[in-house]
Amino acid sequence: MTLKTQAAEIAREYGPFDGAPAIHGVTHDGERIWAATNDALLAIAPAGGEVLQRIPHACDAGTAFDGRHLYQIGEQRIDKIDPATGAVVATLPVPGEGGNSGLAWAEGSLWVGQYRARKIHQIDPETGAIRRSIETNRFVTGVTWVDGELWHGTWEGDESEIRHIDPVSGAVLETLQMPAGTGVSGLESDGRDLFYAGGGSSGKLRAVRRPKANSPT
Repeated sequence: MTLKTQAAEIAREYGPFDGAPAIHGVTHDGERIWAATNDALLAIAPAGGEVLQRIPHACDAGTAFDGRHLYQIGEQRIDKIDPATGAVVATLPVPGEGGNSGLAWAEGSLWVGQYRARKIHQIDPETGAIRRSIETNRFVTGVTWVDGELWHGTWEGDESEIRHIDPVSGAVLETLQMPAGTGVSGLESDGRDLFYAGGGSSGKLRAVRRPKANSPT
């Protein structure tokens, strides 16, 4: 299969946000973007970029939404959070020995990216047990599923990409190359035509156009 490679098209930038020195995990609840910013989760309006809600919480890595609850990696745990109240309703252990980065919800499972291990684990959302693991050949900085496709962010040095990979073999099928010096520290799809990518210590959040399935290479 021919690898598709193209430049990422950044549709919009948001931030930096007051009191938010970095963006880690990113998710989307169908209406709002959620960004993990060290010590708080921010709900951001996609149209205007304003902060609609702030939940104080330790959040140094990936974020996910299952249709009802947020999930947030903080240190060596994954907290399940009620977005209406900010209350933690359950806590799971992170897989492995740490280094967890991205987080996504799909197919009734949580999907956890491990940065330096270059793996994505499918885990049980009730127990944290690993159901299966996918190996990739680059650092993993964010994870998302959309329309049955698995994508992950990667960031090494000044180079960063959003990659579509085979969910069984981990083979790279398609890459979106971010502009030099523009990193991806968290990743989520809006379920339609955009990815939302965290920008690490820039404090920015970026909307990146998702390529159409029949787009030319």
